[in-house]
Amino acid sequence: MSDLTVYLESDARRPELRTADPALITGHLAHAGILFERWTAEAPLPASADADAVLAAYAASIERLKEARRFCTVDVVRITLQTDGVAALRAKFLDEHIHEEDEARFFVEGTGAFYIHLDSRVFRVVCGAGDLLSIPAGTPHWFDMGAKPRFTTIRFFSRPDGWVATPTGDAIAARFPFFQPDAARAA
Repeated sequence: MSDLTVYLESDARRPELRTADPALITGHLAHAGILFERWTAEAPLPASADADAVLAAYAASIERLKEARRFCTVDVVRITLQTDGVAALRAKFLDEHIHEEDEARFFVEGTGAFYIHLDSRVFRVVCGAGDLLSIPAGTPHWFDMGAKPRFTTIRFFSRPDGWVATPTGDAIAARFPFFQPDAARAA
């Protein structure tokens, strides 16, 4: 389930806003220059679908976004506890960083949390199945897949060689709570 929490960068204990309303999430993020959309599959998609089936199920939405945002390639990534090096992979994205291109992810299944640092606020966007999030190039952010990750995403790239994360050197991510999928759903 989608969820947006907005904090002052100086206080991760008291949110200014918390909502699970997709229209409020979309509007609030659009005001900050971030694209958030909800997509539905164009064809039935079994849980064990391979990358080709995932891409086929969302083909029209993928092509529309590629054209609108000038993405040249897409791929599908599935992360589970059985993924090799999952702890190191999680740690890689827990520090604030930027990219030279937009970072766009569509969640086919599972959940993950993006923390976006804009001006004096941190926007925590919990994405779940059906959510597309596109963060503009140069926007400081970090991603937490949780201690027990399970998700499948479609990733969009402007460069054929994919994106490169550049650390900001800001330790802000350490001041915010880690993503806990069960806690996010219960709150």
